[in-house]
Amino acid sequence: MPGAHRRFARRSRLAPLSAAATAVLGLMLTSAAAQGPAGSAHHAPGIARPNAARQGVSHSDISRPHVYLMRGLLNIFSLGMDQLAAEIQRDGVDASVYNHSVADAVVAQIVAQYRAGDHGPYILVGHSLGADAVMLMAQSLNVQGVPVALVVPFDGTGSYATPRNVACVLNLTQRQYAYMRPGLGFHGRLQNVDVSNDPGIDHFTIDKSPRLQAMALASILQTVHGESCRPGATGPVVARPKEAPAPGAPAPSVKVLPPVKVSAPTENAAPTAQPGDEG
Repeated sequence: MPGAHRRFARRSRLAPLSAAATAVLGLMLTSAAAQGPAGSAHHAPGIARPNAARQGVSHSDISRPHVYLMRGLLNIFSLGMDQLAAEIQRDGVDASVYNHSVADAVVAQIVAQYRAGDHGPYILVGHSLGADAVMLMAQSLNVQGVPVALVVPFDGTGSYATPRNVACVLNLTQRQYAYMRPGLGFHGRLQNVDVSNDPGIDHFTIDKSPRLQAMALASILQTVHGESCRPGATGPVVARPKEAPAPGAPAPSVKVLPPVKVSAPTENAAPTAQPGDEG
């Protein structure tokens, strides 16, 4: 029986170690469960969790405005996006700034939020290549069935078609070939504001112009507060085109506003174009 005693003694000495190891392993598993899969980030404020609907949370409870601002080349020529984001945040609205190169990742984030029940509204703003990016992002979101309330390009490098999921476009540019145009099924509001007559504005300063930033900010806040570029309060939370007309009725027209030429303001003069001037 001596062998049995030795085995018993050895098991007795290992028992505390096994208990300690089990406890440590349990803590590790608990921590991993709290953090989610390896490499994943915690849910950021304002991003709805996928199980929110199952917990009885309504879409209106988890929906909130989001503004995504996209910089242009090298992150050094579009610092007006950072200035505008700071102004938006002062009004209590979520605003995040990215480089245009991560546009696809931002689109994926918006789609995930929308499908989790966060219906925004979603607002896209960009300068230069970032302006191109927000138009392409709107097109990608259209394919995914996600509505976009407002797109504000600052001097993009080309002309892009506005998809049907967009309610409003305010295009601030100083080159005619970069006017935005209505795409198939678009029935929103499209305005091209041409500032080529203002000698104080060029491609590298347009995003930092206090006057144009104020114009963009006014449109953003009007959209956030439901005064424009939003579906009706009693309608679906989707920026759909107008219903098809009855047989024999005239087709609805797309409200594409004529280009607005904006010159440099004279001393003590108000800006010559403001959001809503079109009537």
